[in-house]
Amino acid sequence: MNQNNDLTEGKVSSKLLSFFFPMLFTNLFQQIYSVADTAIVGKGLGDNALGAVGNLSSLSLLIIGFSTGMTGGFAVIFAQNYGLGNISAVRKSIVLSVKLSVAMTIILTITGCILLKPILILMQTDKALISDGLKYGYIILGGLTATVAYNLCSSILRSLGDSKTPAIAIILSSAVNIALDYLFIFICNASVEGAAFATIFAQALSAFICFLKIKHTSNLQFCKENFDRDKEMCLLLLKNGMPMALMNAITALGCMVVQRSVNDYGSRYTSAYSVCSKYLNLFMLPSLTSGFAISAFVSQNYGAGKTKRIRQGIRVCVVIALVSYLLLGSVMVFLPKQLAVFMLNESETISLTSQYLRICGVGLILINLLFVYRNAVQGLGYPFIPMLSGIVEMILRILAIILLLPSIGFQATAYAELIAWIGALLLNIVGFKRYICRINVNTGGQK
Repeated sequence: MNQNNDLTEGKVSSKLLSFFFPMLFTNLFQQIYSVADTAIVGKGLGDNALGAVGNLSSLSLLIIGFSTGMTGGFAVIFAQNYGLGNISAVRKSIVLSVKLSVAMTIILTITGCILLKPILILMQTDKALISDGLKYGYIILGGLTATVAYNLCSSILRSLGDSKTPAIAIILSSAVNIALDYLFIFICNASVEGAAFATIFAQALSAFICFLKIKHTSNLQFCKENFDRDKEMCLLLLKNGMPMALMNAITALGCMVVQRSVNDYGSRYTSAYSVCSKYLNLFMLPSLTSGFAISAFVSQNYGAGKTKRIRQGIRVCVVIALVSYLLLGSVMVFLPKQLAVFMLNESETISLTSQYLRICGVGLILINLLFVYRNAVQGLGYPFIPMLSGIVEMILRILAIILLLPSIGFQATAYAELIAWIGALLLNIVGFKRYICRINVNTGGQK
């Protein structure tokens, strides 16, 4: 085993942080080009075009989030076998995950294209936004192969402890994405389809870079027996991947209900909610990254039977969550208007966005801790609790938006997030405590 990528040895904080920061840069650049894409669309094509693109965010979370959850579930098996030192099982599981991912991509692409227009109508999308929404959506769905390929390749590398290659891939692809956005929209005068093509090209580039690294990784030199059928391994991959995929899909369904309710109030609400979602994704980035880090860390150490290191790793990631809250939550609370002005033009839309950012900034610690504990439970190989927490999130978010939106207006979208985060966080903390105690009993408390 390559000790440089082995998360089961060495000082816990050093190992985690050296793994965390390249991933943070990876996710940061992903969000940078997402925010840049939004800003270019908003400033170049107007608030309605931005609303059309942003209106698809919940649908994208449903489809792309499903695939991300699936590949993330596969990565738990990669990492556990890697921590155990069973490289043959790592190779075999990767081969099977590729086959499963191909099948999943075909199904999601066809289903998404068929349902795109009916879903936009069902969500009460403003008629002025539907045309651009369809143009953007069909292109993104048509390029889903590139997205899934990157998610799978980066998951493979991270499960083996390599967080640097995905970072390099995203830095390069982000620069290309922003350049193409500017070229297509401001120079070629393309509409939203220009932004969509730029995104797909960038995803394909990042997938290709990660694939090259996998191809030249010594532990991943595949042989004939790695391609043999293995029903048991296939079921194990699905057992871990499907609940995580369903968790993301269920969370997305809740967001779609919120999006539909927001759309009922007109394009200003739609545009404001789109920008709020972009900023929320950006400011919860460090904790999202710590969640990815703790998942790989817990998986490898669970495979190696080192529960003490798992607890130490959790403490490190909780500190990351707290520091992130103090720094970024403060920006959301004290500078919401400045953030809104960066992407929007109309004063009413800016005001709505500012309200949301300030409220969510106060409660950002909830989602920060949720990422840590949810991913830790997944890394232990118990995906049921995270999936159940996704159901809880959906129910609480929908109930909150139905009850609060008519009475307090757009602020209800922010309170709905806080209420959903609280419910999911409590469930995952209880789940982690239960499962880690069970592991201690089974191992006699050693290591």
